[in-house]
Amino acid sequence: MADEELVDPKLYLEETCKPKCVRPLRAYQACIERIKGDESGHKHCTGQYFDYWKCVDHCAALKLFDKLK
Repeated sequence: MADEELVDPKLYLEETCKPKCVRPLRAYQACIERIKGDESGHKHCTGQYFDYWKCVDHCAALKLFDKLK
């Protein structure tokens, strides 16, 4: 048992939650396409990026605490 490598359940849960967060992901991808040609560096997609990960984290958190010891 001491030789077993521990696996973080959050990573697995995040992967299972990503398909449930398609709308924020598409908004993020659309933003990236919109600002592709921006040479000024003033445009960004930070809001959409955090919206996507908020969705994934919220989904994973609901299941994560059941798996913690």
